[in-house]
Amino acid sequence: MSSVLLIANGAAYGQESLFNALRLAISLKEQQPGLNLRLFLMSDAVVAGLAGQQPREGYHLQQMLEILTAQQVTVKLCKTCTDARGISQLKLADGVEIGTLVELAQWTLAAEKVLTF
Repeated sequence: MSSVLLIANGAAYGQESLFNALRLAISLKEQQPGLNLRLFLMSDAVVAGLAGQQPREGYHLQQMLEILTAQQVTVKLCKTCTDARGISQLKLADGVEIGTLVELAQWTLAAEKVLTF
C-alpha cells in the first residue's frame, strides 16, 4: 500500500490553496481507497479543523475534513499553530486531532510521497 503525506499551510477561507489540497485528498481516496493518506494542517490552515463552521456560500472545509476522517484519513493540526491562534482548547471537527512537529517528522520519514500546499 502506498503512503502519501499532504501538508497544508494556506488560510482556511480567503485563499483556495487549502480547498484545493482537500479536493485532491478526497480525489486520491476515491481513486485508491486503500491509500495510506495523512493530512497535517499548519499555519492558518489549522482554523479549518474547528467545529461549527457555517460558511455562507462556497465550499465547506469542515465537511471536507469530516469526509476524509470518515475514510480513515488521519488529520492533525499543528499544536504550535493552534496555540499561537488561541484555538487549542476549542471543539474540533469530527476525527480531527492536535498533532506535534515530532509526529509530522515521523510521517514525513515514513511517507513515499509528500505534497505541500
